[in-house]
Amino acid sequence: MYLLSLTLIFVLFITHIRDLVEACSCAPTHPQKQICEAEIVIRAKILSEKVILPKSGDPFRTKMIQYEIKLIKMFKGFEKLKDIQYVYTPFDSSLCGVKLEAYSKKQYLLTGQISSDKKVYIQLCNLIEPWDDLPFSQKKNLNQRFQMGCECKITTCYTVPCTVQARNECLWTDWLIERTLYGQQAMFYTCIKRSDGSCSWYRGGPLLEKEPIDNSEP
Repeated sequence: MYLLSLTLIFVLFITHIRDLVEACSCAPTHPQKQICEAEIVIRAKILSEKVILPKSGDPFRTKMIQYEIKLIKMFKGFEKLKDIQYVYTPFDSSLCGVKLEAYSKKQYLLTGQISSDKKVYIQLCNLIEPWDDLPFSQKKNLNQRFQMGCECKITTCYTVPCTVQARNECLWTDWLIERTLYGQQAMFYTCIKRSDGSCSWYRGGPLLEKEPIDNSEP
């Protein structure tokens, strides 16, 4: 009985390790950085989905989901694509595939990359959220403010001391202050480059009406 219990524990441990190895892993990233790094940023509704099998004899392709979308608004990517009918994601969640609700009224903020053949690919490490779950400030920042800070560097602070190393740097301190990465700074603040070349956090409103929050050591 004891040996059986040890065997069961070992099997469960191996299964857990395998699941960790096979799982998709994404580094914590501030929403602004995800917007800046994306080639395409859109608001869309998912009309339908279809599984696309890899071509025979092609070892580098994987099974994909093709989502047919209704494009509601494009925030970024105008210069590369004028219209988008489909977005693609890996079928397997272990490959960072995204599961979206089709045939519903739900709308999404989708960010992703554009391939050489002009297809849009999305995955779990991109910023992908139901539109109604986004705070008003993030929706507003999508139009321009996020991209105004793309030359700034957002550094995640996990422990103290945590100090600014460059003038174009903003410290992301949600974890230190709130013990969650996606707290006030992630939800409501934007790291903006000022006229003197330095970067600071701003929360809503016209830039001239809001003072930057303290960007020094937390």
